[in-house]
Amino acid sequence: MIVNISEAKANLSKLIDMAYHGEEVVIAKNNLPLVDLVVHKPKGKRILGLLAGKIDIPEHFSDADNDIDDMFYGD
Repeated sequence: MIVNISEAKANLSKLIDMAYHGEEVVIAKNNLPLVDLVVHKPKGKRILGLLAGKIDIPEHFSDADNDIDDMFYGD
């Protein structure tokens, strides 16, 4: 089903229900298809620690830099 934006605005709840139940809904502008209305599919949980062991952060990374401190706070 292809619907123009103005019709989609007026019938959004109905179109969402249709897409949720498996119907193909395409939203168009001047009859030119722009987007598909699809059911959200969660991507899953984030995986933490993907870079563990792949990068090296120096121990002095978070140490204060006197020159920068002087620029912000003065001598």
